[in-house]
Amino acid sequence: MRILVVEDDRRLAELLRRGLVGEGFAVDLAHDGQQGLAQALVNDYDVIVLDVMLPGLNGYRICARLREAGVWTPVLMLTAKDGEHDEAEGLDTGADDYVTKPFSYIALVARLRALIRRGRRERPAVLRVGSLEIDPARRRCRRGEALIALTTREFAVLEYLAHRHGEVVAKSEVIEHVWDDAFDGDVNIVEVYVSALRRKIDAPYGLRTIRTVRGAGYRLAADRAGDQAGA
Repeated sequence: MRILVVEDDRRLAELLRRGLVGEGFAVDLAHDGQQGLAQALVNDYDVIVLDVMLPGLNGYRICARLREAGVWTPVLMLTAKDGEHDEAEGLDTGADDYVTKPFSYIALVARLRALIRRGRRERPAVLRVGSLEIDPARRRCRRGEALIALTTREFAVLEYLAHRHGEVVAKSEVIEHVWDDAFDGDVNIVEVYVSALRRKIDAPYGLRTIRTVRGAGYRLAADRAGDQAGA
């Protein structure tokens, strides 16, 4: 298994390299953000250990750029910063795990092996369906350059459909993932939110991306002219 360690503390980087080589890994090192990004884009790694505070380009930006480029190698963030907002930022940019210095080397290796077992899977920080862009971390929706204002519930429905884009999603599935366990209303409430979304993300642009699949549910798909916007 091949690992990239991006860490500007050369002593720590070398200690990690020696330890991981002893565990049977092949290890490449990078000591600044630009070098780390370049290596991660060019080479095929099984996992990346990425420090947050790096010269040139910080770890958050590296991770975000990798995901934007379609590189889904598992990323473990390594940082001296300790706080829930820092952890949230790392995970929201597409990282898979987060470890705060000082750390247990044994626990670090266990986390790396768990990430490798899990493997690569597409998990973009920003969801894109045609010209529609959904950014869950910033709670922001755009159609091209136009920012679209959505309520919290509208955004949640759209985000779930975007995660399942191209698939037919039943109303009951939307209820299960967007409403809480206490919901005991009519599943047709989903129709109300889908109609509101169509008015905001489709109708002004002459498109229909949320399509009704009769008797089955809804499917969010790439841009299509709105010849029958309700269908």
